[in-house]
Amino acid sequence: MSYTALYRKFRPSEFEDVKGQEHIVKTLRNQISAGRIGHAYLFCGTRGTGKTTIAKILAKAVNCEHPIKGSPCNACSVCQSINNHTSMNVIEIDAASNNGVDNIREIVEEVQYSPTEGKYKVYIIDEVHMLSTGAFNALLKTLEEPPGYVIFILATTEAHKIPITILSRCQRYDFRRITIDVIADRLQELLEKEEIEAEDRAVRYVAKAGDGSMRDALSLLDRCIAFYLGEKLTYDKVLEVLGAVDVEIFSELFRAIIDSSVTECMRILEELVVCGRELGQVVTDFTWYLRNLLLVGTSSQAMEVVDVSSEHFEAMKEEASMTEPDVIIRYIRIMSELSNQVRYATQKRVLIEVAFIKLCCPVMESDHGALVNRIQVLEKQIERGVAISPRQSIEQQKEKKIVTREEDAPVEVLERAVPEDLQQVAVNWERILGSVPGAVKAMLVGATPSVGEGNALLLVFKDNVSMGYFEKEEHLHELKNAIEHHIKKQVDVRLQYIEAGSGQSNSILDLTKLTKMAIEFEP
Repeated sequence: MSYTALYRKFRPSEFEDVKGQEHIVKTLRNQISAGRIGHAYLFCGTRGTGKTTIAKILAKAVNCEHPIKGSPCNACSVCQSINNHTSMNVIEIDAASNNGVDNIREIVEEVQYSPTEGKYKVYIIDEVHMLSTGAFNALLKTLEEPPGYVIFILATTEAHKIPITILSRCQRYDFRRITIDVIADRLQELLEKEEIEAEDRAVRYVAKAGDGSMRDALSLLDRCIAFYLGEKLTYDKVLEVLGAVDVEIFSELFRAIIDSSVTECMRILEELVVCGRELGQVVTDFTWYLRNLLLVGTSSQAMEVVDVSSEHFEAMKEEASMTEPDVIIRYIRIMSELSNQVRYATQKRVLIEVAFIKLCCPVMESDHGALVNRIQVLEKQIERGVAISPRQSIEQQKEKKIVTREEDAPVEVLERAVPEDLQQVAVNWERILGSVPGAVKAMLVGATPSVGEGNALLLVFKDNVSMGYFEKEEHLHELKNAIEHHIKKQVDVRLQYIEAGSGQSNSILDLTKLTKMAIEFEP
């Protein structure tokens, strides 16, 4: 005997088995019990929420010889024939492939004949929004005044595409997305029936991946079981099958972004690619992780809505305190835009790398969230002792009564071994950074100006991406022009990469730390 998929094998056969749509089930059962059955129903909702399932149960219930509180008995001959798909009274039509006027005319002609058994003839039209305009018009009159023994059940995932003339003739029921708790309970129940052992955490992740659809969750569970047939289903195994990533990886990635470490972000992404993770799923899950961080940082009852363990929740509280909500909102916006782009892209990895660079380098954007993020980066640099020289307007200088005399400043305390040209570069480094284009400045944030061979200006990078940017002649030319503009001399510029954390970085002479400005206050 061929294998039957879980979502087909355990399709509910009575109203009591339907999960997550209690508001619809109760209404339909009351109608059947009271004999107030409508002639046309419209079931609307996302995929896998039970529209077709409830339509079939309703078709059985209205024809059942011995209904039990509005639910079919599944024992009488009528229920058995409907369950075995041999009943002539329940007609299922796929509007996606039968969407023409001629198909609807056949239905209009058939409704003239009374049912061969039972009380009602039930037409279930799935994906009804796919019908053509002519087909809808052909159905109008019959749908408005069908014979007393005919019931139409229309199902659709896109109710906005259905003409208002059809909507006004139907009782409309909106199916809700099923919650993670309800899906997880149902999956656990089916696993027990199948005698398959699984971790609660693994089952809950599958339920979450179902995204409100019971059918999708069952299909994913079926896939996981098949991959590890005969073995206990663990959380790590589910992540591997679905191409997903553990929360701890997202924690590392978030902290790398907060530290503006492009190199670390690229390393983590490389690990995910090597492990075979599905990049689209990585983007979706990381966006969800950022959403959870935002809730943790802004709500005192976040534990009730964030689906993580208590251990991970404490770590997320610490991470949420590292930055402002506006910055996390900026991250979510960038990742949401990326999610739409990655879906149809051929170079997914490149798009993700660009997005990570944007997250790490807020100077590349000028919106409110990026400005807040840039301020935080500056504050962290000050805390680490990196000198920050803000550019003030003339009005601000007058208000603070600050005056800098040409003969008094700048005062250099550079070692004599440093050439005069490079001393001038060091003194004017902040002004040079302020005059280059935004992208060039972003790539220079982590660069250290030093002394190279032949009295050249040596730029030391801890990030391959940033150094690669200046290997293009046009970008390096922009920097050289800015230097020439400020010191009125041409300087040879060379590039060097040193891996972060290596001992070599300690031996590099940082020119920016060897100068200071003398500022004199007016009396």
